[in-house]
Amino acid sequence: MKLSRHHLAALAAFLVWGFFPIPLRMLHGYASGQILFFRILLSLVLLLLVHGLGRREAVQAVVRQWRAAPATERRQVAGSTLTGGLLLTANWLLFIYVVNEVSVQAGSFAYLICPILTALLGFALLGEKLRPNQWVAIALSALSCALLGAGELRTLLMSLVVAFTYAFYLITQRRLQGYDRLVLLTVQLGLAALVVLPLAPLLGAKPLAGFADAHLLLYAAILSAGFTVLPLFLNLYALNMLPSGTVGILMYVNPIVSFALAFLYFGEAASLTQAVAYGMILLSVALYNLNLRQPSTSPPSPLPEREEELEKAKSY
Repeated sequence: MKLSRHHLAALAAFLVWGFFPIPLRMLHGYASGQILFFRILLSLVLLLLVHGLGRREAVQAVVRQWRAAPATERRQVAGSTLTGGLLLTANWLLFIYVVNEVSVQAGSFAYLICPILTALLGFALLGEKLRPNQWVAIALSALSCALLGAGELRTLLMSLVVAFTYAFYLITQRRLQGYDRLVLLTVQLGLAALVVLPLAPLLGAKPLAGFADAHLLLYAAILSAGFTVLPLFLNLYALNMLPSGTVGILMYVNPIVSFALAFLYFGEAASLTQAVAYGMILLSVALYNLNLRQPSTSPPSPLPEREEELEKAKSY
């Protein structure tokens, strides 16, 4: 299959995210709240500049779309945006802590299992259907978690919390289909900044001292521009043409690259039990994304394209 520009954009986005632990580890020793504060602040400033310089029409379109929507939809969009901002803030904070204070493996494991957790939450909270092979994949994932928990329960729990916060974030964003994702992300980061600013002392953040720290500002800027805004643009560009299922499969590049970094770059080691558990997770991921349904002999649906898109979206 020939890779299009959109395939390459999605692949590049997840490759960039896979290398995220490298600049993050350059800030080892800083409080997680301090890193979070400047990542949110600088990402928000960059996104505001982007919208102000080249995406004013997109912002205005979202405002018009929201105002023209029924009152119920407006409340759902506002609620999902607010909840998403809080969950994204929690996820970023926890991920920074896990990578810098626990291990890169733990952070990688969180995002490897995240899509399967998202599917399980979609079944439990949204009533989405799962195929038999997907249930087997979920069972394999649960067994791998049990293996990891038998050795390092604290590490497993930290990974699961990171995975659950992002999985819940993805679930809340299901109600925002049709709205410009980058505009809503900017709103969410604005809300995150409003939450983090008053809580800065409790999170260990020292904004005034941070602005005078050239090392912190440099790597926070790299995290914000190179590992937040840039891959988000690439991902958005890819989603304009590719089905979400294709992008969902490509997203596994992220944790796989991070795992490789953990072993080859950071020199982390894995026990035999951990290696078996990671192998089971990879097997469950492959099994989950298999489409084992038999071709249908019934008449085609009046809306085949819409049903196909919904089915593909479940693997994201």
